[in-house]
Amino acid sequence: MRKEGDDQGTLELTILMPCLNEAETVAICVNKAMRFLEDYGVSGEVIVADNGSTDGSQRLATDAGARVVPVSARGYGAALQGGIRAARSDYVVMGDADDSYDFSSLAAMLEKLRAGNDLVMGNRFAGGIEKGAMPFLHRWLGNPVLSFIGRLFYRNSIGDFHCGLRGFRLDAMRGLRLNSDGMEFASEMVVKSALHGLSIAEVPVRLYPDGRSRPPHLRTWRDGWRHLRFLLLHSPRWLFVVPGVALLAVGSLLMATVGIQPVLILGKGLDIHTLAYAGSMLVLGVQTLMFGILVTALGVRAGWLPPEQAGLGSLRGIRLEHGLVVAIVLFLIGLAAAGYAVHLWAEAGYAALDPRVTMRWVVPSVTCMAIGGELALGAFFLEALRVPWVGDKESANG
Repeated sequence: MRKEGDDQGTLELTILMPCLNEAETVAICVNKAMRFLEDYGVSGEVIVADNGSTDGSQRLATDAGARVVPVSARGYGAALQGGIRAARSDYVVMGDADDSYDFSSLAAMLEKLRAGNDLVMGNRFAGGIEKGAMPFLHRWLGNPVLSFIGRLFYRNSIGDFHCGLRGFRLDAMRGLRLNSDGMEFASEMVVKSALHGLSIAEVPVRLYPDGRSRPPHLRTWRDGWRHLRFLLLHSPRWLFVVPGVALLAVGSLLMATVGIQPVLILGKGLDIHTLAYAGSMLVLGVQTLMFGILVTALGVRAGWLPPEQAGLGSLRGIRLEHGLVVAIVLFLIGLAAAGYAVHLWAEAGYAALDPRVTMRWVVPSVTCMAIGGELALGAFFLEALRVPWVGDKESANG
């Protein structure tokens, strides 16, 4: 535990608990944490980041030996950010103050931190979930699905993306500039750690039914959506680039085949109607891919995406002029195809034409001109993102 005379920076471990009206359990959690520090001879302290409790949780935590840090900004993430700012140790282990985790059993997590890992996640599925400790939807749908998405999008092997018990190296986590106020703070910590190449490990932990008589703060659908939204927005590759490439591939294949002549597939004919949908897929594919590039550039610009992880290296040499040249070429191709369609109409004396002939020129024409316009606008937008911000100049001068 923390010894008399310890100065700032001499503590090895902070055990951090966010708290909002946890009078029934906060003292139990603090006692377990203090016992761990004592039993294992760890220099450290327990911080309770109080988020405005009105049930006396602050006094109970202080009496049990914790340092209470008041955090006025509301939210799970806001409370943890306040606790992280107040910590003065090498490592931090965070966990809920509802007695669902055993703070007296942190040896494996601390060992992983001492071994050099930046983030150590608990895995409840590997350590065991007591009966009634996790709602059915969370255990069999929410956590497995979100954890799978997190592994796929961010290329890691974490089995339990949303375990509330986790440890981290304090200076590494502060360097990530975490800023989510709500429950999605848990996802932000893992996502940014993965994106910035931090060392991540995992240890089994056991989840127990919480000791509260009131419902939990977590709201299944609202907070589940907030986590999913965070995972999507921080992965432009999967939200935009992958769907955009798929649309472009299918649209191009259809345009190249049906654009020449009708195609029979399983006895069904694909003709000009399919060609029109192929054109729409190409336009939407280009727009989606362009959004991916722009959001990636914005993310790198704002600092929540690192350039090496975002795959932006190949885009640094693309300038406004390059985009405009490609846009103009496509637009001219579209105009040429439109001109030929008008030529066919003129040859027919401006009478009714066979759409199965003319639409094979009109649809590619419209598609090329639309894509050309999109690329020109996107090129200007990408160039605008390169304009220095006021903050950049202030940092350079500072």
